[in-house]
Amino acid sequence: MTKTIYVGNIPWSTTEEQLKEYFSEHGEIISARIITERATGRSRGYGFLEVEDQDAEKIIELNGSELEGRKLVVNEAKPRPS
Repeated sequence: MTKTIYVGNIPWSTTEEQLKEYFSEHGEIISARIITERATGRSRGYGFLEVEDQDAEKIIELNGSELEGRKLVVNEAKPRPS
């Protein structure tokens, strides 16, 4: 099973590969996705990680850690409202 983790306050210059690399030190990252604006393609400053269940807590513990001088917000993603 997998869990989806929300990561907010990501520096705009961060790539999906850099995000995956940063968190992979603490668990297996299946995928990393940074959300972008449709019109410009610019990062919106947040994204999602897909991780194995057993690694989710270790990843969530990185809430408040710094990436390129910005404090990250890391928690379990909430389901989309229907």
